[in-house]
Amino acid sequence: MAYVTEQNLTNVVLERWKDIPDPRLRQVMGALIKHLHAFVREIEPTGAEWFSAIDFLTRTGKLCDEKRQEFILFSDVMGVSMLVDAINHRLPTGATPTTVEGPFHVPDAPEIENGGNMAVGAPGIPCFVSGTVRDLNGKPISGATLDLWQTDGDGLYEAQKGTEEPWMRGLYHAQPDGSYLVHTVAPIAYTIPMDGTVGDLVKRTNVSHMRPAHIHFCVEAPGYRRVVTHLFQRGDEYIETDVVYGVKEPLIVDFVKKPPGKAPNGEIVNTPYYEVHYDFVLQAQAAAKAA
Repeated sequence: MAYVTEQNLTNVVLERWKDIPDPRLRQVMGALIKHLHAFVREIEPTGAEWFSAIDFLTRTGKLCDEKRQEFILFSDVMGVSMLVDAINHRLPTGATPTTVEGPFHVPDAPEIENGGNMAVGAPGIPCFVSGTVRDLNGKPISGATLDLWQTDGDGLYEAQKGTEEPWMRGLYHAQPDGSYLVHTVAPIAYTIPMDGTVGDLVKRTNVSHMRPAHIHFCVEAPGYRRVVTHLFQRGDEYIETDVVYGVKEPLIVDFVKKPPGKAPNGEIVNTPYYEVHYDFVLQAQAAAKAA
């Protein structure tokens, strides 16, 4: 057995952790040890600093529950979530780009009829989002599910609102011709939660803690690759400094201001409202496997 020194410790640990039957786990642990040791060797933390790092992770874990995920937020602001997303969604040109899911998605959203309002009682400017869901060849995808979640006009998600009832989220379905119509309110730019460990870290930097206005979508249909993405409001002041690096150019859309009158779903709206148009393009599973 080799007795450890500062110089040989990494190699000793790597040799010990080679004894793993699962090849993928063996690869992951080897890379983790190698890069973690390299990080420690580079910054040479004091004992107190290393304890602070462990304390940060401990406190981050304690903030996580079924509606708040501080570790996802940490991954997001480090740019790791977008990197993992990019590696796992190398889609062909023409398919709707993916982006991070973020920490605020809540499963089992209520079903809402086409054109129905998922923002009943919420503050904000009325907004109607319409378009089609189709494949790379232009074929409409009937029945595709669109799972939406977003902030209200005050910049709050359900988890931040503290309500027990669903808030600013809903499940829509594409019509036989692939079309969909959503009635909501326009999202606004908002800050990531600054009351936790991630917020404390960001406060010690000059990094922007703001996200540009956007609506989250998860679009899926049998036989097609699931797409988790956002639609961002063109012209938002934070579009180039998104704290989670989630903006991709094809996902920037116009929020067109309309005067009071008849809305796309046939309702009469007595105040100005927005119209947004976007066509989602899904890649077939068979094509994805072939690639």
